[in-house]
Amino acid sequence: MPATKKTKTTTRKVKDRWRAKEWYKIHAPKMFNEMQIGETPSGDPSSLVGRTTEVTVHDLTGDFSKMHIKLKFKVNDVTGLDAHTVFVGQDLTSDYIRRLTRRKRTKTDHVVDARTKDGFLVRVKPMCVTEKRIQASQETAIRTIMTSHLHKTIADMSISDVVKSVISGDMAKDLSRSTKIIVPTKRIEIRRTEVLEIGTPLPDEKAIVEPQASEEEGSAQEVKPEEPSKQVVVEDVSEAGEIEASESVEGEELTKDKEE
Repeated sequence: MPATKKTKTTTRKVKDRWRAKEWYKIHAPKMFNEMQIGETPSGDPSSLVGRTTEVTVHDLTGDFSKMHIKLKFKVNDVTGLDAHTVFVGQDLTSDYIRRLTRRKRTKTDHVVDARTKDGFLVRVKPMCVTEKRIQASQETAIRTIMTSHLHKTIADMSISDVVKSVISGDMAKDLSRSTKIIVPTKRIEIRRTEVLEIGTPLPDEKAIVEPQASEEEGSAQEVKPEEPSKQVVVEDVSEAGEIEASESVEGEELTKDKEE
């Protein structure tokens, strides 16, 4: 019988990769007051650069009317356990766009590339919904007006001004006023915004959106502490009756003493 070789069982040590990772806080750009918008794990800080995240305007400001607007940020710098981002795009939710489009209406999409005064190349995609169906020549005229209007306005704005105008709806309102000379419009929205080239933000850039205080916090600030009342409150009615009866008896005794 051949001798059987004893096989040695080797156990491989499995390394836990999650223990080697650390959690980094993701902060919004300076235009959003560098608020914390999330966290992400990573074993190497350099691997965080280039990661993207999406948040709604409601998450940043607490405004429920802006839940359909999504903002996209990209990590460009890591300091300690803090990851700083830059604005790279804006988008509307698909369900909100579907609610705007109805039968017997025309939805006109357009794409405009414009450069801001601080060097950002921005691609803006407006969307126009008319009251009724229109002809192709009218759609071409609407696109021409949109192109000229956006080139003029964005050239005099910084990237923070563009984002503020898109979020507040001022850019869409200006486009609606300028295109009404062609055909009555039902709604104009900035469907999507993309940053194609990142420029240099202005040094005096300020926060464009501040977080709103919740209703509970506001009510807590408005309520003032009540001053202590000087009136004596008697909880038991029977005690109050006894007090009044004793006062009346004492008064009768005093009057009797005076008469005597």
